[in-house]
Amino acid sequence: MCKNLTAFLQQYAQKHQFRGHMPGHKGKSFSPELETAYTFDITEIHGADSLFEANGILQQAERKTAEVYGVGGTCWSAGGSTLCIQAMLARMKAEHRIIIAPRTVHRAFLNSCILLDLPVKWIYPESGGFLDGKYTLTAFEQALQEVNFPACVYLTSPDYSGNVQNIQEISALCRKYQAKLLVDNAHGAHRAFLPENQHPIILGADYCCDSAHKTLPALTGGAFLHMRNSSEKIFFKQNMQLFGSTSPSYLIMQSLEECTEWLMHSGKKAISECAQRAERLKQKFSGKYIFLGNDPMHFTIQANGENLAEQMRNLAVPIECEYADKSRFVILLSPVMTEKDFSQLEKALFACEPLPAETPPECPSPMEQSLSLREAGLAEFEILPLSEAENRICAAVQVPCPPAVPIAVSGEKLSPECLAVMEFYGVQTVAVVKESI
Repeated sequence: MCKNLTAFLQQYAQKHQFRGHMPGHKGKSFSPELETAYTFDITEIHGADSLFEANGILQQAERKTAEVYGVGGTCWSAGGSTLCIQAMLARMKAEHRIIIAPRTVHRAFLNSCILLDLPVKWIYPESGGFLDGKYTLTAFEQALQEVNFPACVYLTSPDYSGNVQNIQEISALCRKYQAKLLVDNAHGAHRAFLPENQHPIILGADYCCDSAHKTLPALTGGAFLHMRNSSEKIFFKQNMQLFGSTSPSYLIMQSLEECTEWLMHSGKKAISECAQRAERLKQKFSGKYIFLGNDPMHFTIQANGENLAEQMRNLAVPIECEYADKSRFVILLSPVMTEKDFSQLEKALFACEPLPAETPPECPSPMEQSLSLREAGLAEFEILPLSEAENRICAAVQVPCPPAVPIAVSGEKLSPECLAVMEFYGVQTVAVVKESI
């Protein structure tokens, strides 16, 4: 048996044998640029193992990832953090736990709750908006006191601007109330390899998802589901196969294996150096730009991001950002960026002149939940302009990614202040539950 997935794919490609199996391209591409990728793109053939029932090279690879991260167990995902979130929430459903979550959640969380028919007790920020609201420990404790056991707390940390929650404090609070802590760490796969390990599992979380493709060298869709207790891995594998494709991409899985190998050897040093370079840039431009967030891979500027993004696209060497709106501009950094990449970013920061940020509206007060998430999310709907949507019930949430943070959730009655927030972020229409005639 081959020692790892990459070796298996290489050996299989070199055999040039008749491929009587999927996929239909048979290892051949019409594009020379994709030829190697097509050669390695296979399905669950003999010796390749099967992701959701792994007992060979994929099982060994997942164990290596868990060891690198220092966690009890890890499941690979070729379906991004979305699949990991679905599996985590399915586990909470099986344990009959009440879900407590701040409003700063990704639509993948909301859609999972719709599919699993999970009600959510929302925590609203003490200050700020949906993208970077500030939440107090007192608010989490009050929510835990108000629900009947068992419960779980679901966090998004880091958020899209790079703000990180105090996971240590919240995990201690969860233990006090016998609650589980789940963390959407999709934007923080690198945090285990900072000079001081800041990974959610190390800080006390029970489960978390990492999108390796967001800040680490992995193909889009590559993610990890980590758990504190390895004995639970069997349940997560079962949950992942409920939602995931029966044909997970071997190209994505190969990239996860290579990413793990990189983390074992030069990755930690590269992550530390990237964080240091980012900090030096922030210090150098602290008089010109206002920087937000405290995660080193998020280069977030408080400014009119739409204008700044356009300026950067029009440079001699254009720069495309991760996300921009009227109040922020976000570039996601990566430890594979070179000194030349940082030099280019520095030149762009010198060249551009940011317009002041517009102040985003505060998070609207809690809206009336007229239907359950599931009822509204799966209901027949119609699309209306915001001007005609007041007091209508929000249906399936349609928010672009990035940032994919719902302003209203399915089942809520749309208030005027909520519609004003949507307008600020450029939303023009909204899906509402179709009313019976």
